[in-house]
Amino acid sequence: MPFDFQKLKDILFSWQTGMSEHNAWNAVFWCNHDQPRVVSRFGDKGEYWKLSAKMLGTVIHCLHGTPYIYQGEETGMTPLGFSSLDQYRDVESINHFHILRGCGLHEDSAYDILRVQSRNNSRTPMQWDGSKIGDFSAAVPWIEMNPNHTAINAASQIDDPDSVFVAHYQKLIALRKQYDVTANGDFAPLDSGHPSILAYTRRTAGETLVVVNNFYRRETE
Repeated sequence: MPFDFQKLKDILFSWQTGMSEHNAWNAVFWCNHDQPRVVSRFGDKGEYWKLSAKMLGTVIHCLHGTPYIYQGEETGMTPLGFSSLDQYRDVESINHFHILRGCGLHEDSAYDILRVQSRNNSRTPMQWDGSKIGDFSAAVPWIEMNPNHTAINAASQIDDPDSVFVAHYQKLIALRKQYDVTANGDFAPLDSGHPSILAYTRRTAGETLVVVNNFYRRETE
């Protein structure tokens, strides 16, 4: 199902506004080991993969609070999408598959659901380089590597000035260190009902940061 963009904004803005008003602090993040990778949840795994990975990083790093990066998020790692039950290691996913089949759901449909919801989607080994096991280990990992690790990996992005990591995440981290407004500025939503844009401002007495993020493929105003 498509995600509810307005609900997503309402949740983020509610937390951010409350923390800003009451001088509170929180962790801000998209990903963890129990959630599908953010680029597949709120971004694009196809034509706009790189742009959406950068955009999602911008949302989090410019918010009020401490941003967390889940392993591989900074390179735009995507879900794996297993096609056989013996590839899964998560007991919840395996049990869920049997429940779905027991309810009469076709095998293909059950796998489609796991490809979206399974916790194993975010638990594949970190893709350090394009070698057979991604330089994760000399041993066979507990779960398969994502086949796209030959294209999406840390080593390939280090010298790429347009990569998700070098062109964006490194700069976002540097931005927070350089400008006090990104860490300590007040928060205020902008045009909170816009159907495509998540935008907000951060302000201190001497600095203003305006953050505008388009979550959709189409140009907008």
